[in-house]
Amino acid sequence: MMAGTASHGRPQVVIVGCGFGGLEAVRVLAGSGAVDITLIDRTNHHLFQPLLYQVATAGLAAPAISAPIRHILRRQIASGRLIVLRAEVVDLERDAVILDDGTRIGFDHLLLATGATHSYFGHDDWAAVAPGLKTLADAFTIRERLIGAFEQAERCTSDSERDAWLSFAIVGAGPTGVELAGTLVEIARRTLPQEFRRFDSRHARVVLLEGSPRVLAAFDPAGSASAERQLRSIGVDVRCGCQVVAIDGEGLNYKKADVDGVHRLSARTVVWAAGVQASPLGRMVSERFGATLDRAGRVVVAPDLSVPGAPQVQVIGDLASATTPGPTAPRPVPGVSPAAKQMGRLAGRNLLRRLQGRPTEAFVYRDYGSLATLGRHAAVVQLELARGARWQLSGWFAWVFWLFAHVYFLIGYRNRLVVLIDWAWNYWTFARHARVVAQSAAPTRPHRTSAAPPPPAVSGPRA
Repeated sequence: MMAGTASHGRPQVVIVGCGFGGLEAVRVLAGSGAVDITLIDRTNHHLFQPLLYQVATAGLAAPAISAPIRHILRRQIASGRLIVLRAEVVDLERDAVILDDGTRIGFDHLLLATGATHSYFGHDDWAAVAPGLKTLADAFTIRERLIGAFEQAERCTSDSERDAWLSFAIVGAGPTGVELAGTLVEIARRTLPQEFRRFDSRHARVVLLEGSPRVLAAFDPAGSASAERQLRSIGVDVRCGCQVVAIDGEGLNYKKADVDGVHRLSARTVVWAAGVQASPLGRMVSERFGATLDRAGRVVVAPDLSVPGAPQVQVIGDLASATTPGPTAPRPVPGVSPAAKQMGRLAGRNLLRRLQGRPTEAFVYRDYGSLATLGRHAAVVQLELARGARWQLSGWFAWVFWLFAHVYFLIGYRNRLVVLIDWAWNYWTFARHARVVAQSAAPTRPHRTSAAPPPPAVSGPRA
């Protein structure tokens, strides 16, 4: 089945992914009125990922950091320039994308902004016992495990078993890892005391493991050192130079850089925040258009964000391996939301330039800095100033800066107001009312008479 052909003589543009980059590209192109756009995303919402850990730790409800795509882009849809489809792209052709139901969407120009997913460095079996955090579904899974660990501890009859349930391991000390660790300590020490009778939640242990020598490796050494000091001061057990070699349902094994042998950490709850890899569309771009992939599966793009040899295809955001001019040599563009937004805007402008027969522009990343919160009154902020200068903040002032910066960049006034109210309530009461978790549906058992024998055991996959 064929869909998405150009109407009124306008070129047909297909955009896959409505993250930060895809959303900005849609706005640029729809505002021009020069093209027809088909936006494809496998969810029906745009997600503000920098605050996703707050959903996982019950600080915010999901609607506070997300919004329906159709509502965000309702004016563009009403203009007749945009069609939004909830679907998944399962294959690419030279001039079309194939959806999960077999529909073929033709295009004159293709823009891919599907982001990244978790990377377990060849140990994909760890995903079942150490979930990562990229989607709302991931956040719900982690929230259920975190809250469930405290509930299980209340049911334990031995101290050793209870200690395992009250031990939490977070693998990876990037922004997501340190924010999860700091918030989890706050939950244990500020939110849950007096809610359990058989144990004191303040005795919970949060261990943050990092393979490199320091936390927040993207920050300057001074900012990284400040972050580690603040994490330790609030009670996080920080272990740098530790390489995880095995994870199971009862804990993990790791090696230390300066110590021989394998060490064991007993923790019934493990969260993965250590690595990412590009979405599977990167491999499809390589197969169909001859693109080069980097080690993380990202598409190596030309300076104008197009695929070399296929200028009708552009790749942005975490799916793109792009560089930006540096003081002495080109440097990699980081996988952060400001970079994705800037890529989306440039990709839209470059597409319009091609249609007008004008030369495209090279991508130049404007780095505004990096932020990470570590808990109440604890954060690090690194701002990039003119001529390579940097301004660093830590502690309370950095925490306040982080709060207002994230509220400012949220999608929609409603979300900003809701987040401000929730944060104010959490600040004064320490309560986290979003820690409600859904009950798993029990499987339906077939009715059998007493005379009927039980069915034989069958191994292997079931439909």
